[in-house]
Amino acid sequence: MPIHDPMNEKVRQVLVEHARLGVDVGTLSDDADLYQAGMTSHASVNVMLALEDAFDVEFPDRMLRREVFESIGSIEEALSELLVGVAS
Repeated sequence: MPIHDPMNEKVRQVLVEHARLGVDVGTLSDDADLYQAGMTSHASVNVMLALEDAFDVEFPDRMLRREVFESIGSIEEALSELLVGVAS
């Protein structure tokens, strides 16, 4: 049985709504390349804005790189870093 991970579920929901992928987000592993799955650079901007809304964070300029939004895992890593900053 998969572990219930609210962050992962929320990230996947944002991807379903904004990434315009050519595949079912539910079938992607956390390290699958979202650009290879069909996400465009324009869609990645929409994903970033939706993530900022969903998690109440702001991605700093240093994180506005393709690698940050390349996979569910890399998005979660960036969000974890931002959320720690918010909590402190």
